[in-house]
Amino acid sequence: MAVQTNANKMKKSQSVGKFFKQVKAELKKVIWPSRNDLVSFTTVVLATCAIATVGVWAADSVFGRALQMFIK
Repeated sequence: MAVQTNANKMKKSQSVGKFFKQVKAELKKVIWPSRNDLVSFTTVVLATCAIATVGVWAADSVFGRALQMFIK
């Protein structure tokens, strides 16, 4: 029984090591964006979030006022 447990621990530690080696190999294949691309993408994301926020706020205000008119 103890031999099997040790064997399982060895297999798990080997598989964990193999996993991290594969992760490192995959990260070497990644084409990372340049600084200009990163700034551009970040600007687009922040602008889109701001526009969506304003849109949701406007819709909430309109529906809130409409509900107040019906309630009163």
